[in-house]
Formats: sequence, structure tokens, C-alpha cells
Amino acid sequence: MAKLFIVPTPVGNLEDITLRAIRTLKEVGLILAEDTRKTGILLKHHGIDNRMQSHHQHNEHHTAELIAQRINSGETVALVTDAGTPGISDPGFLLIRTCVEAGIDVECLPGATAFVPALVCSGLPCDRFYFEGFLPHKKGRNTRLNYLAKLDQTIVLYESPFRLAKTLTQLAETLGNERKACVSREISKIFEEHRRGTLEELALHYSQHEPKGEIVITVGA
Repeated sequence: MAKLFIVPTPVGNLEDITLRAIRTLKEVGLILAEDTRKTGILLKHHGIDNRMQSHHQHNEHHTAELIAQRINSGETVALVTDAGTPGISDPGFLLIRTCVEAGIDVECLPGATAFVPALVCSGLPCDRFYFEGFLPHKKGRNTRLNYLAKLDQTIVLYESPFRLAKTLTQLAETLGNERKACVSREISKIFEEHRRGTLEELALHYSQHEPKGEIVITVGA
């Protein structure tokens, strides 16, 4: 029976993909990719020759219904993003919801997600945690920061390297300068780094040293 497969892809090292994911990407009728060029590199590395179609945050509102119709007509489709699990701070939710509401079978494969290794390597408690994802850039940002300040568990956020110092400064001001935290970047890549300290110390460091790569911030309770 045709279905939608949600397939996690590596966040760094191209070998961080399961055998089941490789088989699925070979067998489906179509691969929906956030960026076909980036996904093409992954497919070539693993010897996968299959059809791709672009599916990203700018077109998913228009394509979700069409894709659901194709699956209903018998086509099996896999959804991937540039890195990690679709739907986790990445495109995918709208298509998944559309398929679920249409009674289409949706199967999500287990696999890579950047915040899990960052959380575990932070050294902060990970038995209970709150995943915030990306903070709003402007509207609602202070509201979210004030909400996070009330939580009594480890907090995990995603951030751009260009906004890292600003976000750490705001977290220090709202949650407290002495809160323990960890900044993880370039997960599963050659220059992977986990820098630990207080929010104040990390804000000072990254205001003086511009970071590069994908960023995960973990803040202790």
C-alpha cells in the first residue's frame, strides 16, 4: 500500500544514516527534498539513483494536497530535509498533517536529530528537557524568553551563528547570568565543538569569537 515515509538524513557525517533509510530511499517512487542539490550529494554518496522533487517551506502550502493525492493514487513517497528529521524545525509538518487527515499511512523512520547528541554531550540533566527550537526573531521573542525562565528543566534551542551572541546575552539577562549552559556546533562534523560554561561566560566568548556552523544551545535548570 502506498504511504508517506519520513526519512531522517545525516546532520553532518554522510555515514550517519541507517540501512533502512538507504533502502527506503532506493525503493520509493519519489523523494521530496528541501534542497535537491544537497540531497543529491547524499544520494550519490550511497549509490541511490531515484527521482527527486523540491519540497520546502516556501512551496509546501501549495504542494501538500497534490502530494497527498499522488500517494492516494498509489505512489509511495519519501520526505527528507537537508539534515535531520523532517518536521523538527524543518519543513514537513504540513504534508504530514495533510496525509494524516486524508487517512494516508505515514511512517517515520528513526534517525538523526541535531539536538539529541547536543543535549547528551552538554553534561546537563537530560532526563527531563524542553525543546524550544528557534526563538522568534522579533514579535513574541520576549514572551518566549520569559516563559523559558519559568521552566525547571533543561532547555534546548536552535540558533543561527549570526544571532548566537545576542541570544546568549538575552538568555543571561532573562534566565540568569550564572545558569549553566552549553553551545554545541557542527554536530557530527570535523570541527564539532561543545563549549560549556555559564550563560554570561558563553555570551562573552561568542561576542568576541564569531562562530560558524549549525548551533544548538542547551541551558540547565
